[in-house]
Amino acid sequence: MRDSVIRTLIELGQQDKSLKLVTGDLGFGVLKPFWEALPNQFVNAGIAEQNMTGVAAGMALEGNKVFTYSIGNFPTLRCLEQIRNDCAYHNANVNVICVGGGYVYGSLGMSHHATEDIAVLRALPDVTVICPGDPTEAELAVKKIANTQGTCYLRLGRGGEKRVNRVINEFEIGKAYKLRDAGDKAVKVAVFSTGAILEETSIACDSLEEQGIGVEQYSFPTVKPIDKEVINDCAKRFDHIFTVEEHNIVGGFGSAVAEVLSELGTGAKLHRIGINDFYCIEVGSQKYLRKQVGINADGIINKVKEVING
Repeated sequence: MRDSVIRTLIELGQQDKSLKLVTGDLGFGVLKPFWEALPNQFVNAGIAEQNMTGVAAGMALEGNKVFTYSIGNFPTLRCLEQIRNDCAYHNANVNVICVGGGYVYGSLGMSHHATEDIAVLRALPDVTVICPGDPTEAELAVKKIANTQGTCYLRLGRGGEKRVNRVINEFEIGKAYKLRDAGDKAVKVAVFSTGAILEETSIACDSLEEQGIGVEQYSFPTVKPIDKEVINDCAKRFDHIFTVEEHNIVGGFGSAVAEVLSELGTGAKLHRIGINDFYCIEVGSQKYLRKQVGINADGIINKVKEVING
């Protein structure tokens, strides 16, 4: 996913000299093609994320389209005040790229777990929150936000994610994408996911369908503004809606869906699948940690079946 984003930024930057990329002294293996192709549009701000964000805001207010880049919590929680005061408040065209949403850097411990970022960033007024599910969504999202005024948070996986979304042609901010229809099965559920957990979610949906459960699956690459129309439609047609995210369930994607449902007053019941409001003290790969907290394909399958079977 990250390689796809950088390739897209190079393509855009070659066409538009106002596009700038600022890194916090990270990602050189990935960013090298950018600075070799566009050396005058690249800045290494050093291990100083707060300063990096302030610099990006200044560049944006001078008419540039700026992307900042770092991993895990470093481009978000470490410099939250600068995102709030320098970028969002001034509606500056700064796009904050986080590589490693969730447990991507699980082997480096809790300090590198980006598991509260969606909740924190979506609470900031006028900040768009985008969490692509696969490289295709990521590429198209970058093209869109580069030419959209305002501050945006782009939450990525790391690399190696499969292309899952085969229906998207153009990225629309605030739009969810239907990946499969529930069909005419007797038992049907709606499953929503955001971010790179999309692949695990799709594997789970495949298995549920094989077991006779109709699944209408949606990818929500935009968490804020969220697609209220899709949520409203599914709430009318399904008894159960499941949300899946590699993030704390408090304040995250599931909470965003819950906010919409609470105002609709429909009978659909929401079930949030995510990290159940705790810090994972274990160290290991992303795959290992997803299993430990129950957000891998098996965990999703078990949760859906538990609800359906009462």
